[in-house]
Amino acid sequence: MNVVTQVFALLAALIHIGVGTQERFFYHRPAVRIFLTTSTADAPGVTLWRSGAAVCNTLLGLGLVAGVVALHTGDTTAARALVGYLCGFLIVPAVLFALSFPRLWRGALGQGLAPAVALVAAQF
Repeated sequence: MNVVTQVFALLAALIHIGVGTQERFFYHRPAVRIFLTTSTADAPGVTLWRSGAAVCNTLLGLGLVAGVVALHTGDTTAARALVGYLCGFLIVPAVLFALSFPRLWRGALGQGLAPAVALVAAQF
């Protein structure tokens, strides 16, 4: 796994861990709601969904970190499997998100660009 793949996998990890943390612990702040949804409106009815998405984002990010750590501890098969699968896993919902909610294209780009670069770089 080359350096570009590792850097973009770690960037995707940081994005997802950061977003997960914001979704779970800081969504009550209007600035965070604007960042995540482009609106200050709060939707208390989606608290359970938001918490689940936060945990999922955090675990996906930690999985990418585990993949890079596996590479540096000598387990290249596990590293490639984790990084490849998780990058693919992040790209598909980003595309679906962009198609379903075009006004939130920045969020889809934030979710899918780094893992897409990592996945493409892994092919070289």
